[in-house]
Amino acid sequence: MNGEPTTRQPTTGEPATVGLVVNPAAGRDIRRLVGGAAVSDNYAKRRTAECALAGLASLEEPIEARVMPTVSSIADRIVDNVEGLPVRTLDTLATGHREDTHRAAERLAEIADAAIVLGGDGTTADVGFRIGEVPVAAISTGTNNVVPDSVDGTVAGIAAGLVATGRVNPDTVTYRHCWIEASVRGDTDRTRRGLATAGVLEEPFVGTRAILDATAYRVGVVSRASPGEIGLSGIAGALGDHGPDDPGGIGLRFADDTVATAEGRTDRVVRGIVAPGVVERIRIQERCRLEPGETLSTTIEEGVLAVDGERDLELTDATVDLAARADGPRLIRMAETLEAAARVGEFVTDL
Repeated sequence: MNGEPTTRQPTTGEPATVGLVVNPAAGRDIRRLVGGAAVSDNYAKRRTAECALAGLASLEEPIEARVMPTVSSIADRIVDNVEGLPVRTLDTLATGHREDTHRAAERLAEIADAAIVLGGDGTTADVGFRIGEVPVAAISTGTNNVVPDSVDGTVAGIAAGLVATGRVNPDTVTYRHCWIEASVRGDTDRTRRGLATAGVLEEPFVGTRAILDATAYRVGVVSRASPGEIGLSGIAGALGDHGPDDPGGIGLRFADDTVATAEGRTDRVVRGIVAPGVVERIRIQERCRLEPGETLSTTIEEGVLAVDGERDLELTDATVDLAARADGPRLIRMAETLEAAARVGEFVTDL
């Protein structure tokens, strides 16, 4: 477990394949207007993607890249501007909708040795839940970026290439991210999946999807918790850390500010980063550790289910069961990958 190169080499002499998924819609919601979230336009995404492909091209092992098609020109420009690396568009349908990412991830599950994803928590989850065992290097270009890393595209490209070619043992530099399952029981039974968080808010509409008032939360479960993260993960993290690959999750019950605290109950008030530039004080009634598969439940007359920082589903007279699961996607620890490669001389060339 020391990052030594593995013996993996394509027996047919074919190059390793690395997928590239760029979500043009990531990083453009209302939180740019009401908070301090940065805007990530298509030009910025394209430049990050080109840096990632330059990182792939810098490796000596043979690699080819497959780029998810887009209805905008971003995918075509990425393909046209790359030098020193075989790259072409993935053979999937582009419609401008979320299903484009789903189709691309499912195709990459069949053909890729690693993938690079540009987006936020939602995009990372859309890819991660459909890409099977393919390791993912997730770059933050979205809004509530808890899971993807804020890392230079070149670093992500090199890391993905080292893993894809087997120059660094994937078992030593990837981890299995836990996830949250939300099961809704009511007139219609439905299930939603979140990579980092899921929670129920006492709000009537999905609306713009952004969560701008964290005091509306009634319950929530997170697969990871740190005070330095944004949204529900940061709120849970204000009371203690929980790693993304730690078993189980953290459950929260929130106190209603309009209801007097019951005798003998001691609520805690935490300060959490609800959105970039927005810090709120939130009353926590209960924080509990959940074992894998253990459920935190609530009933609500009218509310909204939120997943990975976005309101997703309107609820009426529903019971919601939230549980942490262990079998999430494989994510690449990018800095550790480059460090492992450096220890065995991957970046040194004799004159």
